Amino acid sequence: MKLALAQLDIKGDDVDGNVDRARSAVAAAADDGADLVALPEIFNVGYFAFDRYRDRAEPLSGPTLSAMADAARNHGVAVLAGTIVEDLAATEGPTPADEGLANAAVLFDEHGDRRLVYRKHHLFGYESAEAELLVPGERLETADVGGFTVGVTTCYDLRFPELYRDLAEGGASLVLVPSAWPYPRVEHWRVLSRARAIENQLFLATINGSGTFDGTTLLGRSTVYDPWGNLLSSTGDEPAIVTATIDPGRVTAVRDEFPAWHDRRR
Repeated sequence: MKLALAQLDIKGDDVDGNVDRARSAVAAAADDGADLVALPEIFNVGYFAFDRYRDRAEPLSGPTLSAMADAARNHGVAVLAGTIVEDLAATEGPTPADEGLANAAVLFDEHGDRRLVYRKHHLFGYESAEAELLVPGERLETADVGGFTVGVTTCYDLRFPELYRDLAEGGASLVLVPSAWPYPRVEHWRVLSRARAIENQLFLATINGSGTFDGTTLLGRSTVYDPWGNLLSSTGDEPAIVTATIDPGRVTAVRDEFPAWHDRRR
């Protein structure tokens, strides 16, 4: 499977422009042969546009995710629609609360059908209003795409390894991590991402944004790691599309060759 990470230039509260850039990235990646395209965290509003979260919140059937479903369908490519600020009260179906806002990621298949919803479990409170404005998710789903069992987590979740172990025990062979990770914590970004891949012996891809918001700059460096923790593909902090060709059989091969996964004691 060819995986593409769309490191978008995200502009605070420029929803129309950000969604257009996401559409263009999906089209470009599909034209380049991608099977799955992943977008960053809160790619439509911009993570640090906290004062606009409430005004810009949408249900899962809202215009941003509808546009991404259309892009998936039109280009015949699976799309992880990064995350958006979800209006829980306006979303039909099972939600973790009757009201409030959530940081929600949606995975669409190549037909534009919704396959997975992940609402960020760990909300960031350090120099961030996210924990004050949003409610945490509770569900942990996976979906089959291109021979992989795909799981999703979001940004700050990287600091909580038990979440990734739960996904791995649930069969995940690829975990996608849409993010809005800023400078200066470059080494945390590298080490935590690589560790989650190594300790669970699976593929892990981090999809960060690019851009500056009121003095806070996203560090980019969207990266794909294999089950050994080898870096397969990465970039700097400028807008880019990062690609890697990955094989689900590699997960089984690594676990058989170095059976740490089988040697766990509970």
